Amino acid sequence: MTSANREIDPIEVVTTFGAAWTNHDLDAAMELVTDDCIFDNTSPAPDGARYVGHAAIRGAWSGIFDDPSSRFEPEETFSLGDRVVQLWRYSWADGHVRGVDVIRVRDGKVAEKLS
Repeated sequence: MTSANREIDPIEVVTTFGAAWTNHDLDAAMELVTDDCIFDNTSPAPDGARYVGHAAIRGAWSGIFDDPSSRFEPEETFSLGDRVVQLWRYSWADGHVRGVDVIRVRDGKVAEKLS
């Protein structure tokens, strides 16, 4: 199988996506999401908010990426088909939260990030 025909590994996509978060590189993260990507956020409580598309998602994520004290650490990652489940810890200057994302990968990009 040539590299052009190589099947895209969803975990590889999510690992690259996670590296963009680690590096606080919002542009790189946005390059890895589909134009119609869905992001379900954990806040505001109790049900969170849904963001759809590049502009909405960039707005939702910009504060996280702009905070130099924030750190995203994957704890465990596994996949089934086009879905990746990732357990993570997100830390900032005076606290942290642990959570889980269910991420759907389509055509080598993140199409859903459900937190």
